[in-house]
Amino acid sequence: MNTIAFPQKSSWESIIVRPVADSSTLMAKVKSVLDEVKQQGDTAIQQYTKLFDGVELSQFTVTEEEIQEAVHVLDKDLKLAIENAAANIRSFHSHQLKSEPMVETMPGIQCWRKSVGIDKVGLYIPGGSAPLFSTILMLGIPASIAGCGEVILCSPPDKSGKLHPAILFAAQLVGIRKIFKIGGVQAIGAMAFGTKTVPAVYKIFGPGNQYVTAAKQLVQLEGLAIDMPAGPSEVCVMADETAVPAYVAADLLSQAEHGPDSQVVLVSTSSEMINQVKLEIEKQLAELPRKEIAAIALSNSRAVLMNTIEEAIELVNAYAAEHLIIACNNAESIAEKIVNAGSVFIGNYSPESVGDYASGTNHTLPTNAYARMYSGVSVDSFVKKITFQKLTKEGLISIATTVEKMAEAEGLSAHARAVSIRTK
Repeated sequence: MNTIAFPQKSSWESIIVRPVADSSTLMAKVKSVLDEVKQQGDTAIQQYTKLFDGVELSQFTVTEEEIQEAVHVLDKDLKLAIENAAANIRSFHSHQLKSEPMVETMPGIQCWRKSVGIDKVGLYIPGGSAPLFSTILMLGIPASIAGCGEVILCSPPDKSGKLHPAILFAAQLVGIRKIFKIGGVQAIGAMAFGTKTVPAVYKIFGPGNQYVTAAKQLVQLEGLAIDMPAGPSEVCVMADETAVPAYVAADLLSQAEHGPDSQVVLVSTSSEMINQVKLEIEKQLAELPRKEIAAIALSNSRAVLMNTIEEAIELVNAYAAEHLIIACNNAESIAEKIVNAGSVFIGNYSPESVGDYASGTNHTLPTNAYARMYSGVSVDSFVKKITFQKLTKEGLISIATTVEKMAEAEGLSAHARAVSIRTK
């Protein structure tokens, strides 16, 4: 983890840049897989499941028996933990769906807006080195609250052709029963185009590796919606002399262990804090099962020493982190000045991993500086907003001249006539 001391503002761009991989050959490979899935459906999925996952499957649908077996065999303490997390996530997200009032913009003109759940959505859940069953809660619960008509789930099978029991338990807990043992690019293709086995959806959600991310970007070009652009996971920790070095190091490592392309950034006004955190990182890294992965991520990461807390805030806003931890004195007042971040964790006792799992907020967040213009997943991500309007005869007469004048000025006489034919 490199340290940069008191950087000039002209050099900030090089500090906030993310690791970049050449995507040209990647996109070509991914497109060829998507094209085959589009043309050959289940046959292509079978071939790629054998090639990429190393298992031959005659059918991809998870049976009710498999779901019940997973519920039975999963450790009871883990089941309780998942249920507790689900309750918190549901509690937080349930307040996001609100009816809006009807507005009378003029006498006789009523306008209102209604949220309607997207009919068909697909969830992709990674299941490789770390089966992300927590993401099922983060996506399945807001989909349920939004009232989505059909929710399907795809996740890659293991070498025995099964899904992790925690994935199946979490899925049934949130009411998902259409589950398919399909991973990677072929899963995105199946949900985008539909096959004999897998129904096509209107919007795809969920994280994944660079191949899955590329596949989501490509199907978006064909008219399918996706949750957001996504890249490797990241965290920024803003720490002053009141932070606890061991806590900060643990937070940085918790993100670094996600993958070798993850990035962690420490921004501080204390050189002593940076030095102590680096020592703690070395100590804790040695104890991690995924230490090799975390070490590679740390090589792409940096600690930045700033002159003032105001400069630190400005740099943090420029970085626009997926996760931002504020371990500083007056952390709440600093948080009020944050305008670019996916999710903010305030104070020494708010680790990012709590938001990843169970506090209630959503962990599907914008990465790669997309927090400058994107929000994390919420109930809003699963609904579309339809506007309505109803005019009385008197209401139409009162607004007729306004509409006619504007339509005629734009050269759209039929628009004007649609009003005047009713009022004259």
